[in-house]
This record gives sequence, C-alpha cells and structure tokens, in this order.
Amino acid sequence: MNPEFSFYSLSSIILAAEKSGRTISSLVLSEQAEELQETEEAIFSRMEKQYRVMEECIEPGTKETIRSTSGLTGGDAFKMRKMSESGKSLTGPVLSGALYRALAVSELNASMGRIVAAPTAGSCGILPAAVLTMQAEKNISRKDCVLSLFTASAVGMVISNNASLAGSEGGCQAECGSAAAMAAAAVTELAGGTPRMIGNAVAIAIKNILGLVCDPVAGLVEIPCIKRNASGVAGAFVAAELALAGIESAIPADETILAMKKVGNMMSSALKETAEGGLAATPTGKKLYEKVFGTEKP
Repeated sequence: MNPEFSFYSLSSIILAAEKSGRTISSLVLSEQAEELQETEEAIFSRMEKQYRVMEECIEPGTKETIRSTSGLTGGDAFKMRKMSESGKSLTGPVLSGALYRALAVSELNASMGRIVAAPTAGSCGILPAAVLTMQAEKNISRKDCVLSLFTASAVGMVISNNASLAGSEGGCQAECGSAAAMAAAAVTELAGGTPRMIGNAVAIAIKNILGLVCDPVAGLVEIPCIKRNASGVAGAFVAAELALAGIESAIPADETILAMKKVGNMMSSALKETAEGGLAATPTGKKLYEKVFGTEKP
C-alpha cells in the first residue's frame, strides 16, 4: 500500500494522487484491491452493482402515486421531474435533473424501496442524483460514473474516521453534509477537476452545510429529510462549480471535517435525531406526529 495514502486524511489521498499522476478514483480502486487481496475488476464489479441499484431508484421514485408508509410524503419527485422535462425550470436540466433524482431516491426510501445508503438512508438521494445527472446531462460514460463512486467513498471514509456520518451523533450536517461532500468530490472528478480541486469542493460543501441540525418530524426520515436531499445535491454542484473555477477553500478539507465533528459534539441532543427540537417541535410538526401515531407527542 502507498505509505502516503490514508483514509484518515483527505490531504494524504490528494497528495498520493498528485504524485502518482492518477485520479483519486483509480488510486482508491487499486488500494482497495490490494487491501482486500482481490482483483480491481472484482472490486469494480461490486461497485457497479451499487450503481445499478441507484439507477433503478429513479423510475419508481418518480411515479406520481408513490407514497411513504406514513402517508406524509410522496409525489414531489414526479412534480420536479415534470418541471425539469418541460424546459421551464429556472435552473436548467442539470440542477433541476439532480433535484428530481434526489427526491426520487429519498421518496423511494421513505416508501420502503431498495436504496444504497450513501452514506446513510437519510441522505441516500444526494450522491446518486449527482452522478446519474452527470451521466444523463453531461454524457459521462457509465464506467467513469462508477469509478467516481470510489472517490466519493474515499471522502466518506475520511469523514467517518474523523467525525461522524450519523445524524444521531452529529446532526444532519453529518448525514446530508457528508453526502454533499462525497457528491461534490464525484462531480468534480467527472468534470475533469484535479485532486486538489476535489479537496476544495469537499471543503466548500461541508462549510456550506456546517451546523445543520437533525430534526425529523414524527421521528421519521421524511420531513424535512427528503427536501434536504434536494438541497444537498444542489450544494454539491455549487461546491463543484466553484472548485472547478479555480476557487479555493481558505480552510482545508480535513480541518472542515474536524470542525464538523466539534460542532456536532456541541449540538444539543434535541437536535440530533431525537425529534425533540427544530421542525419536529413546531405546532405543525406535533400535529403530524399525532396524525401518524394517533396520539399527541409526549
């Protein structure tokens, strides 16, 4: 294994990629094959299966009739897709396409469909939406899209090893924030960005979502989680666009990850997946709890 490469430091991965003249995705694929003592083809094949699951979420997730098991959500991906494909979207086919795909995967998750936790079920729509949109709207090859998931996974591993991916530990910044950073990394590589640009994209994505609380209404991964997947993928494209323009983050990615951990540690438990604060504690949030469970929230 490359001694400079470590899943505890994004800067080490960037440096190893720069020194080897390789993309982060190809480097991560090689490192994983060596670590697991398998062929690169076998590792790639497993990742391709994950990508296939992501692809298979879009059509069922955008059906007009889809509803969550609670009945609280469903049908928004259909509306967003209709807007995107009408040509009347304010933001064009890339962003509007990413929005409906993020909603589709999230709504499918809420209706107990099959998804890839990327990195969690609550943030499952962000990475698939980003990469699938790049394939559909920017004519990126399917192979490169699968490879970009290795770059995204490396970012997720670094975050997991230094902070948290769980809303119960770090708030929604740990879930949708991490997913946005992973997606930003994948999009930046797919757009031809350098490893250093990827690092800047990750840092910008995390900075822009730092401090986001986890306050699921009725304790379910629906409100506001589904719409936060849409905002998360939008943030990923914003971060990638800025980085690709040559804009750098004043704070390095590894430091933003540590800051996210510290912010999560300071966050009240009422704002970490307990549904005791934030939107869950609003009058409407309490009424929705009663609607689902038949009793007033204690």
